[in-house]
Amino acid sequence: MRPNLPNQRWILADLPEAEIQSLAESLNVSPLIAQILMERGLESPEAARIFLEPDSLELPPPLQDFPDLAISLDLIVEMIETERAIAICGDYDADGMTSTALLLRALGRLGANVDYAIPSRMSDGYGINSRLVNEFAEAGVGLIITVDNGISAYGPVEEARELGMEVIITDHHDLPEVIPPASSILNPKMAPENSPYRGMAGVGVAYMLAMHLGEHFGQGDAFRLPMLELLTLGTIADLAPLTGVNRYWVLQGLHLLANSQIPGIQALVQVSGARDNGKKALKPDAIGFRLGPRINAVGRIGDPQLVIELLSTDDEGIALERAMQCEQINRTRQEMCEEIEREAIAWSDSLRDTLPETRVLVPLQANWHHGVIGIVASRLVERYGVPVFICTYEDEELQQVRGSARGIPEFNVFEALDYCGDLLTKYGGHPAAGGFSLPEANLEAFRQRLSEFACQCLQPEHLKPLVRLSGELEFEDLDLERFEEVEQLQPFGIGNPTPVFYSSQVRVLQQKTVGKGHLKLELAQGESETSIGAIAWRWGEYFPLPSPLDLAYKLGENEWQGQVSLQLEVVGARRPEGVVWESRTSEEEIPEATVIESTEVASAKAEEAVTEAGDTLQRFEYQNRVYFCGLYPHGETKELRIRNDRGQVLAVNQGNQMGLLGTSRDNARYVDVRERRFYDLIKAALAVLNGSSS
Repeated sequence: MRPNLPNQRWILADLPEAEIQSLAESLNVSPLIAQILMERGLESPEAARIFLEPDSLELPPPLQDFPDLAISLDLIVEMIETERAIAICGDYDADGMTSTALLLRALGRLGANVDYAIPSRMSDGYGINSRLVNEFAEAGVGLIITVDNGISAYGPVEEARELGMEVIITDHHDLPEVIPPASSILNPKMAPENSPYRGMAGVGVAYMLAMHLGEHFGQGDAFRLPMLELLTLGTIADLAPLTGVNRYWVLQGLHLLANSQIPGIQALVQVSGARDNGKKALKPDAIGFRLGPRINAVGRIGDPQLVIELLSTDDEGIALERAMQCEQINRTRQEMCEEIEREAIAWSDSLRDTLPETRVLVPLQANWHHGVIGIVASRLVERYGVPVFICTYEDEELQQVRGSARGIPEFNVFEALDYCGDLLTKYGGHPAAGGFSLPEANLEAFRQRLSEFACQCLQPEHLKPLVRLSGELEFEDLDLERFEEVEQLQPFGIGNPTPVFYSSQVRVLQQKTVGKGHLKLELAQGESETSIGAIAWRWGEYFPLPSPLDLAYKLGENEWQGQVSLQLEVVGARRPEGVVWESRTSEEEIPEATVIESTEVASAKAEEAVTEAGDTLQRFEYQNRVYFCGLYPHGETKELRIRNDRGQVLAVNQGNQMGLLGTSRDNARYVDVRERRFYDLIKAALAVLNGSSS
């Protein structure tokens, strides 16, 4: 059987050796670190040195790059001194919720009469709206402060001003053609092009405003440090670029989160298992993969007020209760994503052969949750390497469709949506992602228009998931010292991704599936017998991997029973140049059966073939078809085999999530047995076998 591997394209930057060496000498770092820095565009010693030593970054006074900051301070001080109500209008993503909690904490500590509101993801959509504006007016609010939204809300802002309220917009999204008539606007996109503040997340703008308020009222570190924690949490969870001022702030905040002053963060670290074995600082991965998803899950399928209470309370009991609620909601979100992903993959696989022509995927199903389809869209992009515009219905009458889009580097999502603008009810986004809605009647035209746009900017060679490589390493050079060397470049994230290396002619010594479809590997290179452990997340469908391989990976560490060792995180694999893999075989071949039309005859033939092979299979019927099933020893586990009336056999090892399907092992293909059609069949077979043994 032909080996199954990811269909990827690998890109390695072609950098001059002399320039790499020169930069390494200037910075007193290894050529490997210099190469990674140059790959990230940090070619001058000055820029690279600031990157390696963020504390050396000289920040201009914020008042210089944000001229409306002084107006904002005056407005808030006036509201506090006159005891007029302030309302924060947030958003339901991690950036918006942490921004809301940050300003709520800061203004509350300064004695302000402050409350907040967050629009409903399901009924309101993104950003401040007329309903909220009128509710604020009825409550006697004197000042509205938007966080992580507002820059495109011309109508609601105009309405708020007409109702006699002041409005401060704090946002970081791209500027529209017409700017809302707010009292003041704080947006890094309005700062000079070379400003280190340009990449700030919404929570960064809120932090800057809070810090200047703190200075005005003479507050010190006791005020600043909790705000820095929330800034760090929101910046990483929102996938803001970890460059410029973000890198400067986050590097400080990571040292605070492990022993947070905020009860809600303490509780979230506890329930998520993010504490890094008592180390002084959390890594961005701990936030990105543990804390962030639990916050975002609430915004996606729950009530954002839960997160605001979690991050703003000083009561440890309430904090732990809210953190546990976040944990449960995140588990529900994971189950939703897994189910939607399985269904979307089944739909997409049926169209895989058409992708060279269409160059885009637009799946639709009625029961998919609006709040999580964006996550699934990202996973489909990773799997198929094409832009994905995933859709579900917005109403019970199935007349309106809502969707979420994710792109690839050569494809601009916002431009694609704009190209289809006349078909859409509303849309928005940026080059990498977007959201949209449209009448169901326009869906086929939307698919065709997107394909037309994709064919203009994408070539066939672009239609593969991209793996960017930072360099080639030999296994003999891999150890914990090399890992620690690369860790100098932390924090990793958007704008500063974890470096990916590759090694050639890697032998797979051992491999097994673990957890929810992951691969655990033991690897060696060339003739060496020295092995290195590795993990390949969500690679169960590629089991077993052929050998040898060219492997792409990130460097990591694994701690077990007090011992720390290097562990590779595999992200790519390809056939080495000049290598021909032998077909996979097994000592236990599945007996072949003749494929014939008559169910009765096929059942008799299958039973006869089984008898000749000396097997004892149980006959059963499922959905009006005849099957035979049996359990067989297979290494340390057992293998379930189910044969249908056409001679096809499904074979799956106990505990595995991938099985083989075919008339023999030579022509079998790997399938995900978690798919409903396989899962239900396996349940029926096991019920028969359990019944016969009782």
